[in-house]
Amino acid sequence: MANLKEVKQRITSVSSTQQITKAMKLVAAAKLRKAQDRIIKMRPYSQKLTSILDEVVSAMGGELEIAYAEQRPVQNILVVSMTSDKGLCGAFNSNIMKATVSLINNEFKGKNVTILTLGKKSYEFFTRRNYSTKTDYYGVFSDVKYDEVREIAEFAMNGFLSKQFDRVVLVYNHFRNVATQDITIEQFLPMGGVEDLTSKKVTTNTDYILEPSKEYVIQDLVPTALKTQFYKAVLDSNASEHGARMTSMDKATENANELLKELKLMYNRNRQAAITNEILEIVAGANALEGS
Repeated sequence: MANLKEVKQRITSVSSTQQITKAMKLVAAAKLRKAQDRIIKMRPYSQKLTSILDEVVSAMGGELEIAYAEQRPVQNILVVSMTSDKGLCGAFNSNIMKATVSLINNEFKGKNVTILTLGKKSYEFFTRRNYSTKTDYYGVFSDVKYDEVREIAEFAMNGFLSKQFDRVVLVYNHFRNVATQDITIEQFLPMGGVEDLTSKKVTTNTDYILEPSKEYVIQDLVPTALKTQFYKAVLDSNASEHGARMTSMDKATENANELLKELKLMYNRNRQAAITNEILEIVAGANALEGS
């Protein structure tokens, strides 16, 4: 009967856990719907604007002097590592951390790397391991707003202009669909011929006529485009987090269902064995009485 009690307790525990995973899946689905709408609406605008500006910078070269496109020897790098504030989202966070560490140890080996941590998990991981970090903005994903993201983008842009950083790289999860998030390592600064370090895409050059003037493009449009590009990456990461958590909780619920089936089968077998043993004991006792 002790075994029966233990199995019954496990059934109760797994059932309670399953209810929690179901609830978390529903919450993640509700948040995902909102986050997905935001990134789907933002992505075409951001990608097209970024593509145009990259081609303008590449095509015009020295004719159009843009401070954000200045190419210089790379010694100081800012890596923006985007994770979530919470766990229970599969390999979402660990993949970003591994990609960031791999980037530092391989691509930027021997360089001065500062990690800008966005997300509590990134903050905890890199501060505990004594990396050089910038942690002022790690809580951005508690409520993603453009004004706060713009402030973070301005920090990176001002750091590049002041030559505190020679390159700024974004490491985040690109939201493809609910079940798929792609690790993306994207060069944010300097502009011009921007490469996706994950896919090694090459941009093509197009001849553009600038209106109203080159100065307008430099002073207004370029900073706006950079902030929009940064905001798009944050929205991508936010949507990917909810998608990963929804998928993870769905799998956890299914696994709990399978475990419950096994536990109930085990419980029934043990119960039947206990009843059989009791019947055998009763019969043996009755036979003993008759024999005496």
